[in-house]
Amino acid sequence: MSQSLVDSIARIEAKARAAIAAATGADALEELQRIERAVLDKGGELNQILRGLKDLDAAGRRDAGQAANESKERLAAALAERRRALADGAIAAALAAERIDPTQPGPRRAPGHEHPVKAVMRELDDLFESMGFTVVDGPEVETDFFNFEALNIPPNHPARDAQDTFYVEGDNVLRTHTSGMQVRAMRKYGAPLRLVAPGRVFRNETQDAGHEHTFHQLEGLMVDEGISIGHLKGVLEQVLARLVGGEVRTRLRPHYFPFVEPGLELDFQCRICGGAGCSTCKRTGWIEICGCGMVHPKVLAAGNVDPEKYSGFAFGLGIDRLTMMRHAIPDIRWLMSGDLRFLRQFK
Repeated sequence: MSQSLVDSIARIEAKARAAIAAATGADALEELQRIERAVLDKGGELNQILRGLKDLDAAGRRDAGQAANESKERLAAALAERRRALADGAIAAALAAERIDPTQPGPRRAPGHEHPVKAVMRELDDLFESMGFTVVDGPEVETDFFNFEALNIPPNHPARDAQDTFYVEGDNVLRTHTSGMQVRAMRKYGAPLRLVAPGRVFRNETQDAGHEHTFHQLEGLMVDEGISIGHLKGVLEQVLARLVGGEVRTRLRPHYFPFVEPGLELDFQCRICGGAGCSTCKRTGWIEICGCGMVHPKVLAAGNVDPEKYSGFAFGLGIDRLTMMRHAIPDIRWLMSGDLRFLRQFK
């Protein structure tokens, strides 16, 4: 009777070993777990067969019990070994798949290109340099004096409210325009003077199709004897025509700016709708491109330039809106969206 139990234990072990060896593929670990439950668990085959030990004498119980325990140990070791082999094989396969051949060419990276706003800014710089203007740069964190007071906007002036300013620590602001470079440049270079100051500016604007809180402006300044509005109009129309590649329709209309007298706004016929009216131009057919005018005598004096001898014009071109008009972009917010699907159109 004891020999019959020992033979049954051997058959169960042999069957389990064959199943362990045959466990391969993606489901191998699940198969090993199934074999372990079927053979070694409390309700498994080996424990089931050992229920017959009660019918054996002492010597038979000893022999069959020893055979069962040894079989359990061997099967547990076989299961552990097979699991290690499967894990090692998976690691080896992963390493083989990730193998790097240093002699092979590396992955190609898609070439970058200029942002459309940056491209227009660069072209404006080139255009104005060809007309004798100097391109200057200034700080994005500006003092209250150069951003406001030197431009004839004293404290508590209502024009400050219209700027929707971001104030930072101390007597500083995130510049609301690059116009502060007017006085900085006049103090540094004197008169006569021609300059443009491109850069990023910041205002606490309500965002819509034509407004952003962060945008780009190009400030222009020309100071000399006998400068008039005719010079201002001629310079701006020439630049706009060269930028968009053809004749442009513009209009000048009176507007108040504290740092110019008289003050004007230059509008550009909307290229989205051709002047018919759309959401971008607020149904007017025109897009405001810049504020401009003749430099206020107080601003000339703040720049240490004699307003009795010299006159000048100044303007602040909206580079983002020029970009919109050039490429017929209906919403300014796309320009700073970072969406590559949009930006790839301008390669």
